[in-house]
Amino acid sequence: MVDLNQSGDGDWHHHYHHHNLLPKRIILVRHGESQGNLDTAAYSHIPDHKIPLTEAGRAQARETGAQLHDLISSDCGNSTNTWRVYFYVSPYDRTRSTLREIGKAFDRKRIIGVREECRVREQDFGNFQVAERMKVIKEARERFGRFFFRFPEGESAADVFDRVSNFLESLWRDIDMNRLHKDPSHELNLVIITHGLTCRVFLMKWFKWTVEQFELLNNPENCEFRVMQLGAGGEYSLAIHHTERELREWGLSEAMIADQKCRASASKGNWNENCPWFLDEFFDPPLEELSKENDECYDLSQESSPMSINSKEE
Repeated sequence: MVDLNQSGDGDWHHHYHHHNLLPKRIILVRHGESQGNLDTAAYSHIPDHKIPLTEAGRAQARETGAQLHDLISSDCGNSTNTWRVYFYVSPYDRTRSTLREIGKAFDRKRIIGVREECRVREQDFGNFQVAERMKVIKEARERFGRFFFRFPEGESAADVFDRVSNFLESLWRDIDMNRLHKDPSHELNLVIITHGLTCRVFLMKWFKWTVEQFELLNNPENCEFRVMQLGAGGEYSLAIHHTERELREWGLSEAMIADQKCRASASKGNWNENCPWFLDEFFDPPLEELSKENDECYDLSQESSPMSINSKEE
């Protein structure tokens, strides 16, 4: 069983006894182009959750479905019958329509489940969104900070973080209790069809990124996806499927990329000891310099103490 005293993120599988129930991949997909992406005036008279996909958005979703099918099916070793897919989808019209188009690429026997998940919905921007008012509000957000700024009658990214964290706790309980009905002989791929900010917040929570690191990230394009793949040492990483160039284009810093590479290649049991935890984000000067200074101070105090003098005389 999972140790429920652990936080609801990627640390749980260190306490996970049923390793063969873990998904091989967790794939985050942003929805296809919507009417709101094409014309922001749509938000002023159509509820956000009812904004539909455009024809281009549906075509994007079909193409993404084919890409995901090729990605998953081409990496099954000698067997072609071992992989399965489980979908989670935001309840918004544009994400559900994206799922319908993506699903056309998969034989039904490959899909072992679909679940609508309200906690991976879009950030709430506050009911109908009048363009002139939203422009002023978003300018204020840039001054205040993108993570903590709460839209009037809506949410902040921090609010989204809280509900995504809650979703991850539920997800790991479902995996532990095999509520996803995974056959241990199959490779399970979780595909979560969601929204741009929700995708970034999900990754922030999973990889323990700081607020400053979150604010470096670029929003995914319509129907762009992020593949978190399980490494040999039991850690999920973006660096197994994606290139360093892609990670940089998404806004990851060099330290964040180094962490992803370490997660991808770390041997079982030593990730915590050998991979970076972004300690320099919290200390100035860097932690190793502070440690060196402390050692020097300790040496000086030892030299000047009566005990050290006496020991030298002896």
